[in-house]
Amino acid sequence: MLLLSFAYAEKSDPQLDLIVSALQKVDNPKVQVSFLRGMLSGLVGQRNVTAPKGWAILKAKLEKQNNAEVKKLVAQLSQIFGDESASQAALATLRDNTAKLEARRSALKSLVAQRHAGVPVVLESLLSQSFQLDVIRAYASYDHPKAPVVLLKKYPKFDPNARRAVIETLSSRKTYARALLKAIEQGQVKKVEVPAYVARSLKALLGEGFEKVYGKVKEVSADKGKLMAQYKSKILSPAMNNADASRGRAVYQRTCAACHVMYGEGGKIGPELTGSNRADTDYILLNILDPNFDVPEGYRMVTITGKDGRVYAGNVTEEDNAKVVLTMVGQTSVIPKADIKTRLVSKISLMPEGLLLTLKDEEFLDLIKYLKTEKQVELPKQ
Repeated sequence: MLLLSFAYAEKSDPQLDLIVSALQKVDNPKVQVSFLRGMLSGLVGQRNVTAPKGWAILKAKLEKQNNAEVKKLVAQLSQIFGDESASQAALATLRDNTAKLEARRSALKSLVAQRHAGVPVVLESLLSQSFQLDVIRAYASYDHPKAPVVLLKKYPKFDPNARRAVIETLSSRKTYARALLKAIEQGQVKKVEVPAYVARSLKALLGEGFEKVYGKVKEVSADKGKLMAQYKSKILSPAMNNADASRGRAVYQRTCAACHVMYGEGGKIGPELTGSNRADTDYILLNILDPNFDVPEGYRMVTITGKDGRVYAGNVTEEDNAKVVLTMVGQTSVIPKADIKTRLVSKISLMPEGLLLTLKDEEFLDLIKYLKTEKQVELPKQ
């Protein structure tokens, strides 16, 4: 008798049982893929789910067909059903430098979703791979003592995108955040490299100790009208004639692109800027200086603390009885409701006030010049 590496509990989900029963009678791979994708979609964010009745027999049948897409979906579902042999196969794919990029990324994603204990020790060896950002962000899902040491050691050699991912990852847990704060104090990480939204999260995690090292997390004056007049006068000054849209694009990438799409590039946390009223100076200044003036429900910042200590901050883009899908800077996280310790919905947006206060006058004017463009411009030459 074949001993399977996942166990059946006394009860399985009746709906999954029905799907598996129906699939037993299907031989068309396209139909099988449709069924399996539907199962996987319904189980996103769940771990150690009881395997449906008949799954072992169906799994053996589908694997014999040698259809790549079917086998991939079966492997992902098997991990959710607690099949350790499927997880070990995913780990082997993850380590395999000859495997296709998408297969390795998929393996990492499924393993992290299951919080497989074998992942953290593998990550360091993958930091030079082409899916580097996925690897860096994977550390956030684990309270791995060596993570800050590994990431900060490699930090100076990383490109700007990888550096930002490191900073975001190290701000996801208090233990990681303390190591990041020490790196800032020692000059290993420059203060200017810490985005404003991360600084706000770190202040919430570490309290006054963070500001003693980083400096005051700047807030906008309550008198928004006075502040708008101040910045508008800079735009109307002769210095605006020397502003450069190309340099402004570089400033935009550093300060805005993580959350906003413009000309097809950027994150999708905040509203897209391509078709917005960017020609209107007052519109631009109001939305940057006072992002919390009128925050639509879908853009309000939600902070979730998991039972494992991880902190998530982003916008809720999907929710049902089992999970919350949070769109964060640079990634999307599916959080099982059973894993949530606390959840705080803020009246403010994820975009921090005081963004312009972090910029020099020249950078501010370059940014405004870029925001007023009607078509994409080249980045400045190195």
